[in-house]
Amino acid sequence: MSLSPEQQVLDAHYMARALELARKGHYTTHPNPRVGCVIVRDGQIVGEGWHVRTGEPHAEVHALRAAGENARGATAYVTLEPCSHHGRTPPCADALVNAGLARVVAAMQDPNPEVAGRGLQRLEQAGIETRSGVLEGEARKLNEGFLKRMEQGLPFVRVKLAMSLDGRTAMASGESQWITGPAARSAVQRLRAQASVVLTGADTVLADDARLTVRADELGLDAEQTALAMSRPPLRVLIDGRLRVPLDAPFFKAGPALVATCVAVEEQYANGPECLIVPGADGQVDLRKLLVELAARGVNEVLVEAGPRLAGAFAQQGLVDEFQIFIAGKFLGSTARPLLDWPLAQMKDAPELKITEIRAVGDDWRVTAIPMPQPV
Repeated sequence: MSLSPEQQVLDAHYMARALELARKGHYTTHPNPRVGCVIVRDGQIVGEGWHVRTGEPHAEVHALRAAGENARGATAYVTLEPCSHHGRTPPCADALVNAGLARVVAAMQDPNPEVAGRGLQRLEQAGIETRSGVLEGEARKLNEGFLKRMEQGLPFVRVKLAMSLDGRTAMASGESQWITGPAARSAVQRLRAQASVVLTGADTVLADDARLTVRADELGLDAEQTALAMSRPPLRVLIDGRLRVPLDAPFFKAGPALVATCVAVEEQYANGPECLIVPGADGQVDLRKLLVELAARGVNEVLVEAGPRLAGAFAQQGLVDEFQIFIAGKFLGSTARPLLDWPLAQMKDAPELKITEIRAVGDDWRVTAIPMPQPV
């Protein structure tokens, strides 16, 4: 069915509002996707909703409750195809049908094999007009971790790095606090809060007494978003192939954690953190196999905060989806530690990155970059 230009503009307008609502779940929906819904009747918004956390009502249900009888004959704008299966909550497609909606516009189809077009099909069978693909790019960006897990069986991996203008991350002694300023550190706290998992290595924990927790006073969010972010802390994962980190380290005292190792778990770990034995070689955990295991546990997004060796290993193995690089206006000198441990002999071997954003963060700069496909 062809739509008038005016209707296409209206669809995009209301979908933009639905995406704005979906972003309210930025810190809490794991392992579910972030979804928003707007219900419009006679040119007026009569109901809005967004998914807060798993096990609670979906965005469509919140919006239908707000709309009440005004939902009958209305149009629903939802950022992801309404679900058609029974999970922890009943199917949203059925709720929309029962409410008497006349039209449903989705930003994109749900890649979840349990849905995958069947939600829209259920609506069409009930005589509801449907449209999909409105602001799909924005919707995919919002849920890139969920989409990658559903489509590839892997989480979205984001590597955070902080460096000086001369590309160094720490002094030769290992001293690294603080390269960047408070605004950049606040941005990193928000990256942690949105992640399903914050992952680091034994070297970082041993050298820095790292805890990798989310600190409410550094998030820089309003009270509502801070409360939401703190209500679902990310799982902290330590890669410790040889179990070098003692159980009395600050990392373990800071809360629940998962240890990924490739050696037999020692007796003292019986009452300690959960250990996951991942195949590896020479005491090194197989990173891809670890990511597959995390995805199987429902992990959508992994934030890697590690030293040059582990960060370099993720990069060399092609496991990084996005780099978040914070650059401070200072030099650390030629004896300081490099950004990545990644020996490259020739210019032709240098991997290319596409810089998608450069933004000032306080006195520092934040560069977002994605790896370009390597030639076969």
